[in-house]
Amino acid sequence: MRHNLRALLFGAWLGCASLLAGAADPIRIGTTPVFLDDQASFLSAWQRYMEERLARPVRFVQRGSYREITDLVRQDRLDFAWVCSPPYLRNRDRMVLAAVPVHLGKPLYQSYLIVPASDRNTTGFADLRGKLYAYSDPDSNSGWLAAQAAMQLERIDPSSHFKKTFFTWAHKKVVEAVAVGLAQGGSVDGYVWETLAVLHPELTSKTRVAWKSPWYGFPPIVARRSIDPATLSAMQDLLIGMKDDAEGRGLLKQLNLDGYERGSERLFDGVQQNLKFYQDF
Repeated sequence: MRHNLRALLFGAWLGCASLLAGAADPIRIGTTPVFLDDQASFLSAWQRYMEERLARPVRFVQRGSYREITDLVRQDRLDFAWVCSPPYLRNRDRMVLAAVPVHLGKPLYQSYLIVPASDRNTTGFADLRGKLYAYSDPDSNSGWLAAQAAMQLERIDPSSHFKKTFFTWAHKKVVEAVAVGLAQGGSVDGYVWETLAVLHPELTSKTRVAWKSPWYGFPPIVARRSIDPATLSAMQDLLIGMKDDAEGRGLLKQLNLDGYERGSERLFDGVQQNLKFYQDF
């Protein structure tokens, strides 16, 4: 009888624990379009991975631009988001650095100027006068700001230098635009281009890297500043620990990342200088 009572009490406790876990508010994570062929499948697998380790529901929220994701973080409608560095630097009153991806052993990346593979002469922005030029996102460092800062240093006015410029709203689409001739040049995240070169060499082979920027801090994962410290710490531990288990390494491989680290504000000094230089010019 005592054994049965103990079993009943234990079963009731498990039931209550399950109800409490199910009732927990989901952790909401914002993302923008990336280069994955099956992004929905990847995010579903990453969601399961996180839920198992955090013992909480996780929901990914996708939007088409950094501006939309930034607004949701500012409104406390997202808990975490993978953003570019300019939105983070402009909104540090509402965001806190959670983690920084590591690629090829460093939490750094570059902006690339790409041109059609048939263009063997272009070595920089000056050679593209009167041409069509593609950017990825106005809130992207690699897809817009780094190019603006570089051109200002060369005394090039982008508004009159190019025949026309346009935004594609995704780095992969910049590569596609240049590859098919919709643009004669484009600014793209070097990490994305290098990853596409592995996944889709038939696409990147139609383009050529004509210029590379200095190194910048990798686009970070941020949290809303009002997030509770326990949730922030748990997410940081999960991301940093992904490299230490087989399933986590498999997910990182799909992202072409080595892992995550906590990072530091100093990583983004170069982007901050770009912002100040461009605003002061």
